[in-house]
Amino acid sequence: MRILVALAAVGLLSVACAGQEAVPQPHPAGHVPSATGIRLSGGGTLTVPVPKASAIAYDIKLAPPGASARVMSESGAVLATSTLTVGGLLPNRTYGAHLHVNPCGASPEDAGPHYQHAHSHASADNEVWLDFTTDAEGGATATAKQDWAFASDRLPGSLVIHAQRTRRKGAEAGTAGPRVACVTLTKR
Repeated sequence: MRILVALAAVGLLSVACAGQEAVPQPHPAGHVPSATGIRLSGGGTLTVPVPKASAIAYDIKLAPPGASARVMSESGAVLATSTLTVGGLLPNRTYGAHLHVNPCGASPEDAGPHYQHAHSHASADNEVWLDFTTDAEGGATATAKQDWAFASDRLPGSLVIHAQRTRRKGAEAGTAGPRVACVTLTKR
């Protein structure tokens, strides 16, 4: 009798649910749904600038030998999330970090200006800022979430680590001192 009742209940539920849309399931923590499928990443041990290097240290005093940086940026239809993880930098120190328009190069300036979403002024709403303070071992992780998506025809080319925290106000908003290191981003 119990089996008959259970089968009847399943049958009624399947008839009642027919034609209804499935309820979306939550995404795992840290996962960004990607309608446009844009996923950029890069990183590794920071080296001196050499041809085709994808993780470069320009200032070995602030990014000593053995330091590393890894970047993951994902963009869906209306949101973008970027995460930076560093290791081996100077302990207990604050650095600025931003997405830039060009890949890294032999010169710190090769990465070009900051990647900007919609207009030409520097702000955390219009750019991707990933400032961080390292722990006692020189490691840190920073995440930035934007309420806009990357333009598929105009993607960021790199992440640059700067010597200072990003200035948030005034005429110097968006500046963060000299460029210490750079990681080229590639589309995955």
